[in-house]
Amino acid sequence: MRLRDRVVIVTGGGKGIGLRYVRGLAAEGATIVVAEIDEAAAEHAASEVRAVGNRAMEVPTDVSDEASVRRMVERTISEFGTIDVLINNAARFAAAWDERGPSDELTVEQWDRMFAVNVRGTWLCCKHVVPHMRERGGGSIINVSSGTAWKGSTGFLHYVTSKAAIAGMTRALAREYGADGRIRVNCIAPGSTESETLPPAGDAEHMRVFSQRIMQRPEVPEDLVGTALFLASDDSAFVTGQTIHVDGGSVLS
Repeated sequence: MRLRDRVVIVTGGGKGIGLRYVRGLAAEGATIVVAEIDEAAAEHAASEVRAVGNRAMEVPTDVSDEASVRRMVERTISEFGTIDVLINNAARFAAAWDERGPSDELTVEQWDRMFAVNVRGTWLCCKHVVPHMRERGGGSIINVSSGTAWKGSTGFLHYVTSKAAIAGMTRALAREYGADGRIRVNCIAPGSTESETLPPAGDAEHMRVFSQRIMQRPEVPEDLVGTALFLASDDSAFVTGQTIHVDGGSVLS
């Protein structure tokens, strides 16, 4: 119960990897705010948390829209009084598969939408959560990048570039917010992870990716939960500005 009485916001927490974070955090006693653009998914995730005896609230949220993020944070403070942890999980990933192709065929609209969610959304959530963390005396922010930002990935330029930006943002914000030693900012970089947004496990490209890992098996969302719990808890009290690759040894750094 490392997170008992801690209030955790998980953006994109209604499905996929975000839902696994929600379940793992709830198992450690956390109070969960599911900030999710899919209202039905958010309600389902929050009801799961309440069913195991934890407090939870779903808040329909478009992280690319500042007014929406502001309302989400205000509702969290109104309901629970504080924010201890922010997990910036929301991202356009399924869209990257739908839009994959040569970089010179990307449209400006596709590029801008990818950055609006993946980069601006992460920054906006930090912007509106941090004042409350300062007021309470500290907190942990966990951003989500991707191993593709280190390896490169053909056909996904806008996605790969947006996730590289998250790694740089993590380092910059860690220095800015951690000057007083109270707010930590770290980053998880998953490998290619099986979820409803990826091709089936037998897909040739998917098989090629995980065959290049030291640990040659598919990565599943549950593989990421332990690292998120570590970064959310006091177990990582002296860790900030770091990116942790959780990919079975695909990226070595």
